[in-house]
Amino acid sequence: MDRRTIGAAALGVGAIGLGCMPMSWGYTGSQQRGDRSLRTVHAALDAGVTLLDTADMYGPFTNELLLGRVLKERRADVFLSTKVGLLVGDQHIVANGRPGYVRRACDASLRRLGTDVIDLYQLHRADPEIPVEETWGAMAELVSAGKVRALGLCAVGARASRRPGAGRHDETIRQLERIQQVFPVSAVQAELSVWSPEALDSLLPWCAARGVGLMAAMPLGSGFLSGTLRPGEGFEPDDLRARHPRFTAEMMAANQPLVAGLRRVAERHGPGTTPAQVALAWVLGQGRHVVPVPGAKRERWAVENAAAARLELTPRDVAEIAALPPALGSWDQ
Repeated sequence: MDRRTIGAAALGVGAIGLGCMPMSWGYTGSQQRGDRSLRTVHAALDAGVTLLDTADMYGPFTNELLLGRVLKERRADVFLSTKVGLLVGDQHIVANGRPGYVRRACDASLRRLGTDVIDLYQLHRADPEIPVEETWGAMAELVSAGKVRALGLCAVGARASRRPGAGRHDETIRQLERIQQVFPVSAVQAELSVWSPEALDSLLPWCAARGVGLMAAMPLGSGFLSGTLRPGEGFEPDDLRARHPRFTAEMMAANQPLVAGLRRVAERHGPGTTPAQVALAWVLGQGRHVVPVPGAKRERWAVENAAAARLELTPRDVAEIAALPPALGSWDQ
């Protein structure tokens, strides 16, 4: 497959990507170590992963610098995805979609990554003060300039709309319809997992009908579906899960039947098969244009995740997973 192909095929059909965010931002800061992260990325590539996903805000900037050290040796092995549009302050995150900023940010990302082209450049969030068409137009200019090969959009955050009857991804689809008139969308990144399947309702069909790839973010439910987290253990203050309504001790305990169901399926596939691999195989099974992008900080998890691409779920497995109870969060109480 030509990595320069535009559209869903470029992401690597039937493969697992690697989300690099946890190595520099958002999760358990005390465990973020550069050398270990480098080994993890190399291990993922050795295991067959080709898609590496990062963003300029992760760190900020340190995640791209980390990947730049890998790309110096292995650029030909990587389909490289990074993002633009969010700025990190001391206590807040703000969107910036001004065309001039987008151009400068792309040049800065190229320097940090040590490459002359980004395979997929994603808009992390639309700036509410700038028409999204203007931001997207500036990103399209980067394609014309040869700095970027394809463009993608990250879905609007969870539960962005509280209007009665509103779908979780209605706003994202509205944005997609607008920017598609300016320049083709090659990929959409959105949360998709056994415990967060909402993208199946409308967003995934939208992508499938247009040959747009879907990068499934958080396919392991931010680690919960791996079965390695225990209710009540708590998280470090800088870990995003410390404030997530599904990661209170009460909700983690209530959602254990999900992990138990994945574990039962894994046991039928023999020793060595894990709940995480079952969860990733389920995501892969949602369509040929869907690529799970689990995060990993350690070599062991990166290699285990990559092996999920070889796990084939049976109709019985799929039916059993479909019958699992929906995940609960403190917002559901």
